[in-house]
Amino acid sequence: MSNPAPPLFAIEKETIGAIPVDRRHGSARELFAIWFGMNMTPLTVVTGALATSTFGLSLWWALIAVVLGHAIGGIGMALHSAQGPQLGVPQMLQARGQFGTYGASIIVVVASVMFIGYFSSNLLVAQQSVQGIASGANGDLVLVAATVFSLVVAAFGYRLVRTVTALSTYVVGGLVVIAFVTLLLKGDVFSHLSQGGFSTSGFAAMLAIGVVWQLTYAPYVSDYSRYLPRDTGGSGAFWGSYTGCVLSSVLLMLLGAVVGLASTDSDTMSGLRGLLGSELGIVVLAGFALAAATGNSVNVYCSVLCVLTLAETVRKGWQPLLQARLVTTVALHVVGLALALAAASSFATSYFNFLSILLYILIPWSAVNLVDYYLVRHSDYAVDEFFAADGGRYGRYNAGALLVFVCGVLVQLPFMETTLYEGPIAKALGGVDLAWLVGLTFSGVMYLVLARRWPALVRLGDEHATTEAGPALDEVRP
Repeated sequence: MSNPAPPLFAIEKETIGAIPVDRRHGSARELFAIWFGMNMTPLTVVTGALATSTFGLSLWWALIAVVLGHAIGGIGMALHSAQGPQLGVPQMLQARGQFGTYGASIIVVVASVMFIGYFSSNLLVAQQSVQGIASGANGDLVLVAATVFSLVVAAFGYRLVRTVTALSTYVVGGLVVIAFVTLLLKGDVFSHLSQGGFSTSGFAAMLAIGVVWQLTYAPYVSDYSRYLPRDTGGSGAFWGSYTGCVLSSVLLMLLGAVVGLASTDSDTMSGLRGLLGSELGIVVLAGFALAAATGNSVNVYCSVLCVLTLAETVRKGWQPLLQARLVTTVALHVVGLALALAAASSFATSYFNFLSILLYILIPWSAVNLVDYYLVRHSDYAVDEFFAADGGRYGRYNAGALLVFVCGVLVQLPFMETTLYEGPIAKALGGVDLAWLVGLTFSGVMYLVLARRWPALVRLGDEHATTEAGPALDEVRP
């Protein structure tokens, strides 16, 4: 049963500890608003434009690739979200149940770096949006202003982050609908719809982008569902997250694909303004700039939880409180802003490209987590032992899970197709990227086999956890 929500501008005092039952509030419908609004950023539009401008797909093939990719990847993301109401802890802390206290730190570090990378990327596309409105705008000042806005929201914590992000659902969502209608009414846009075609490599690349885009949220999606009352159930959390995240991703990436076809401007956001016309274009780009800053508060809020989880790993018995969260929030904003300000350097360019590699590293973690939660332990975890100095029944390291993780990363290498690295099998297939599929399948099957045949390798066989059993997979499966 839901409890009354705290005041909107009350500063959150919770950090990485389990959310007590009497402080649970919200509904699955609010999850929809969070995740629909989370994708209402320029970065989503810019990514969608790759389908037609870079991969050369027609609008129809782009639509199919985008829908399939997000529909498939969204299942994994939403299954992670369904864990929140049951366990009440951040996703990266819950990873201790599969990898052990120290073993999970590897994943936490990867997730932290990825979050900050996306924070900086969002700052840069917000800057592009503003400069698309006023070409003479001071780019550095735009970055600082967007950072300050995000800092204020993230400092208040979960309640304000959730509310502000949900508001962008209505504001930017309405602007996107208006933008679509305007583009459809312009005859010159239709003249470009016959451009492009089909290529196996382009279709596979856009499909992979959709899958991995959704799985990007897996490390922190339950950071928001953990506040929901337990009786919300896995099904409510699943569908609230799935429909919100998939629908908004598809909608904005399709808009980007249209811009990629119809505009000759190399900058997607400037091209969107040109297609919409001066007045409407300014309003839409302003909405996107605001949404980028709003979305960044989500990225930083979750990266703060990751950093505090790492700190607690080193200082066992230490309970991070409000001061630790606020200091960490400020520090991460400074780091993210510094990276964005350095974006012209070759270092920053290489760093943002490196993010694509990090996403593939998270795929084996996601597979292990989902198989362990739904098929091996059936959501039966002793949450208190996540904080035990010796790792409790989950230990400091889970050798079996770490073995699967390493093998899952290595098995993807020949199939990867990125700007930094092209695997031999991907090259032989003409640039078709199947790494995500191989990584998910291999890691999930290998972990399940180990758990069934050699349970001691994955630290099974201990006494059962004392928490209540959560929903079976059938209750949350789409």
